[in-house]
Amino acid sequence: MIGLWDTNGNEVIKALAAERRSAGGVASGLALTLVAVVEEKKVREAEAAATIAAAAHPCRLLIVVRSDMEGRSRLDAEIVVGGRLGPAEAVVMRMYGRLALHAESVVMPLLAPDVPVVTWWHQEPPDMIANDFLGVVADRRITDCAQAPDPVAALRQRAADYAPGDTDLTWTRITLWRTLVAGAFDTTDERVIGATIVAPEKDPTAWLMKGWLQSRLGIEPKLEASDRSPRMHSVELQCANGDCVRVTREENTALFSRTGQEDRYMPLPKRPVGDELAEELRRLDADQIYSEALGAMAGATGLDHKPPMRVHVWKDPALAARAGEEAGAMAGPGGTAA
Repeated sequence: MIGLWDTNGNEVIKALAAERRSAGGVASGLALTLVAVVEEKKVREAEAAATIAAAAHPCRLLIVVRSDMEGRSRLDAEIVVGGRLGPAEAVVMRMYGRLALHAESVVMPLLAPDVPVVTWWHQEPPDMIANDFLGVVADRRITDCAQAPDPVAALRQRAADYAPGDTDLTWTRITLWRTLVAGAFDTTDERVIGATIVAPEKDPTAWLMKGWLQSRLGIEPKLEASDRSPRMHSVELQCANGDCVRVTREENTALFSRTGQEDRYMPLPKRPVGDELAEELRRLDADQIYSEALGAMAGATGLDHKPPMRVHVWKDPALAARAGEEAGAMAGPGGTAA
């Protein structure tokens, strides 16, 4: 590992090249560049997840930590090739001051040549991805609405801000649920006329499952709020012939029940973020099924027909905060402008 403190982009590029030469074949055959936008307290989590993902998708990992935007502009960097991060080469960049608002000036020269770029926000997702240049330049963009204060509202915002190539780890977390539910109809053509999902009220996976069932089956599933489990507890489908299919979570297994058949237990583990990230990195094109499920969940249509390319919209948080302070100073006692 090489540590560079109070450095600049050119020094980081030189140090990465030197470390690659030392590592030799460890750094060859990169499949993509993964840009991770992370809060300081979650850097180790992001590294652990990227290590798992890199085992399936060797990548150049660029971790961007934006810190203390009010202070002096400074760049600290750690460069790791192989070692604790497995078959990946990584640069952890901590950016301070105004440099944090222009992270692309350091990141762009570090992108691996001739491979796709994926940006992953391991923090509360942005309201508008176009405000972050690191999202605009990416071929694929991965958010995680579960990290927002209101995950369901964040998921609706992802629909409002959607562009082909976007995805969310909420979608990945219901992959096994979707597999179990879809597998129930491998041996029958019975039409589904209703569905009930039991889950906590603010569980985004339940809302996205509702959107998926609605978009696939043309029905309006019911959401039944329950605190019996911190995550989605069960999905029940009612068929036109009176049969009922139910998948119920029990710890790391699922109880599969169907009218006229014996109950079966199937694996339904809670996967680490690294496995979820690796799954999303398997495809770098637009996920039409996700966009349809997201649109059904949020009541939006035509998401897949939106332009795939975004135009960067510059937003200075310092100016926005100053405007908010000025508006507050002008407000009268009743909260309206004086």
